[in-house]
Amino acid sequence: MATAVKPRVGMYENVKNQFEKAAELMGLDESVKKILSITNNEIVVHFPVKMDNGTVEVFTGYRVQHNNALGPYKGGLRYHPTVDIDAARALATWMTWKTSLAGLPYGGGKGGIQIDPKQYSLSELERITRRFTYALGDNIGPEHDIPAPDVNTNAQMMAWIADTYMSTKSPSERSKNQHVVTGKPVGSGGLEGRDRATGFGVVVTLESWAKVKGVTLEGKKYIVQGFGNVGYWAAHFMHKNGAILVGVQDATGTIYNPEGIDPESLFRYQTENATITGYAGSQDYASDAFFGIECDVIIPAALGNQITDENASSIKAQVIAEGANGPVDTDGEIILLERGIDMIPDILCNSGGVIGSYFEWLQNRNGEIWSMDDVVVKLRKKLEDAFNKVVTTSVQYQTDWRTAAYIQALTRIEMAYKQRGIFP
Repeated sequence: MATAVKPRVGMYENVKNQFEKAAELMGLDESVKKILSITNNEIVVHFPVKMDNGTVEVFTGYRVQHNNALGPYKGGLRYHPTVDIDAARALATWMTWKTSLAGLPYGGGKGGIQIDPKQYSLSELERITRRFTYALGDNIGPEHDIPAPDVNTNAQMMAWIADTYMSTKSPSERSKNQHVVTGKPVGSGGLEGRDRATGFGVVVTLESWAKVKGVTLEGKKYIVQGFGNVGYWAAHFMHKNGAILVGVQDATGTIYNPEGIDPESLFRYQTENATITGYAGSQDYASDAFFGIECDVIIPAALGNQITDENASSIKAQVIAEGANGPVDTDGEIILLERGIDMIPDILCNSGGVIGSYFEWLQNRNGEIWSMDDVVVKLRKKLEDAFNKVVTTSVQYQTDWRTAAYIQALTRIEMAYKQRGIFP
């Protein structure tokens, strides 16, 4: 008789499980709990785009707006085959917690298009992006819902979105709408340092973790899953701390070198070859054994649900710094907590990106230009403050850091609802 396969818990189920745990422990107001248990708006658009060969394809785009009690919806747009309404709900909900925890005047939103961008030319991606923006219409806006880059989207795409959105406004209104998106190129109103903000934030939280533990990152061995914007910049700043990169995994393969991999050299190789495999300073490694590599720190910076009950028992690291959203599922987390492995939760660990986005939004809104030095100092302060609040809350409630981060975030939103009341 065949053994029944345990169904894999989806990302949205993970989010709801985490929310329920924190809400129960803190005694969240029941009315507020009902509101936060569902999304405010779920937008699905279907739009046609003419391809380079003259044929027409119809694409499906999503934008889920979870909650805006603290301010405009804020969150990225991703282009990936896994994008669907369930993933958008989960990611939008996480953004609500993330912006609240960081002390930002934002709510949470997320979305994207269910495509593999590698299958399309640059001109096709431009038309897809512009048409998606047009289809969303006034469902986004600089004081309403502010997208940003996410998986497989970048500064250039944000510039296309901003240009398309501004083109739908009257000439006198166009200049007031530049901050409809963040993560733009610096020459188009972007922020100096926004490209590295998420990866930098991952390492700032790891520095804070090391301080709490009374250790240093120097000499610590670490592995990174995902070597895109977040993974590369995290490796860059870990290298500056004297940590040793021993393993990297992305969609193209897995590499390993116990003596260390130079992240800058690997980044150049990847840029030239569109893969990490074959890098001279490493050997290929079994992808399904990646998380079991002997190391001190794991930085999952790819997609969700990567660490599960199937591989959590093999992990040898002391700490997991969640550069991605939801990389550890509920079952995997139970095993890691039982084994005493620290986790810096995603809504804290990777919040450098949305904090950087807030700085860009302010810069555009106020007609200012911030220097890289200003950005780094302000970013570090916000991240360290948030980390310290999570540790304090963890001690107060005698709970793990993820639940403490949720409690901290939910407390701020609960206060807003209690002070304002529920309309009418």
